[in-house]
Amino acid sequence: MAAILEKKSWRDFDWLIAFLAVSIVCFGVWQIYNATPTETYWQKQIIGLFIALFAMIVIALTDYRRIIDAAPLIYGFGLLLLFLVLIPGLGVKVNGQTAWLNVPLLGRFQPSEFVKIPVVLMLAKYFGERRMGPLRMKEFFVAVGSLAAPVFLIMLEPDAGQSITYFPILAAILFLSAIKIRWVILAILAVMIFAPVAYWVGVQTGKIKDYQQQRIMVILDPENADPRGYGYHTVQSIITVGKGGLTGIKGDTETSQSALKFLPEPQTDFIFAVTAENTGFVGCISLLLAYALLLSRFIAGARESSDRAGMLVIMAIVGGMTFQIFMNIGMALGFLPVIGVPLPMMSAGLSAILSTFIAIGFVLSIRMRRFVN
Repeated sequence: MAAILEKKSWRDFDWLIAFLAVSIVCFGVWQIYNATPTETYWQKQIIGLFIALFAMIVIALTDYRRIIDAAPLIYGFGLLLLFLVLIPGLGVKVNGQTAWLNVPLLGRFQPSEFVKIPVVLMLAKYFGERRMGPLRMKEFFVAVGSLAAPVFLIMLEPDAGQSITYFPILAAILFLSAIKIRWVILAILAVMIFAPVAYWVGVQTGKIKDYQQQRIMVILDPENADPRGYGYHTVQSIITVGKGGLTGIKGDTETSQSALKFLPEPQTDFIFAVTAENTGFVGCISLLLAYALLLSRFIAGARESSDRAGMLVIMAIVGGMTFQIFMNIGMALGFLPVIGVPLPMMSAGLSAILSTFIAIGFVLSIRMRRFVN
């Protein structure tokens, strides 16, 4: 333990990354309080921040290469957690989804948030060796298989929103592993051809629920959306965003769409709409700049990584986090369907903040060892 806590490690610690992450969370706590002033979500988020900070520091002060070596065991443990969720009596059902486990002292924990880390480590271990030439077909199928197992279990919950967030991780790994451009073109064509077919089959078989169809239709045909029915979430979010103007309403609970409970799930799915309402355009731009600076520090760490595996871990984290930011903001602004993707470090939830800070811990660990062979 003394070797782990050596002075050199602290000297190489990237304090800017830690500061930006904590600042975004604190900004999020303020918005969660604005959204639900009579609830305890913001207090739980503060407790979650301290737990997440501890996990981040432990990972940062641990040699990431040792953890990557254990990736198969960690990956297997992640699949076990996803399997336990599906066992009657163990999984906790909320809003039609059985996606949580009750953990002593921590309360509800969502394994699908945590399992992104084992997937990243598993892919980085497999593709982390120095390589020459383009991606081989065998490697492609191994990567897809590594992703397919957790995504399949998550879809059984069912949680389409979480399952989608895994694909940018795979895309980042494959892109950096020199996937052939013709494979990319074929994949795009396959999606364009089979996505409508899969949607039709899902509707006919009942796998795509009525509310999921309606959330898609409100994006495709917003003029005919029922503002009191399936279009309610999107319409209320757009109203909330527009109400903020340039500088926001500054926490005025008497006129707040979120505080008056017109906006559903303001502390999670629509936290960006709450941010727009309370801090306006200025606050939203400030948040996006903070994200941009944080992600740029991540990318700098990937460039300086002492090995390929470390670079892949960071860039997979960048891909996943960027996608979640884009999806959540797209939901709030009404140009993407509402599928329950949280905004990193802003949305309330212990699972989300813990998994994000563990990921940041890996970025810090890799940066701290960038001069080590």
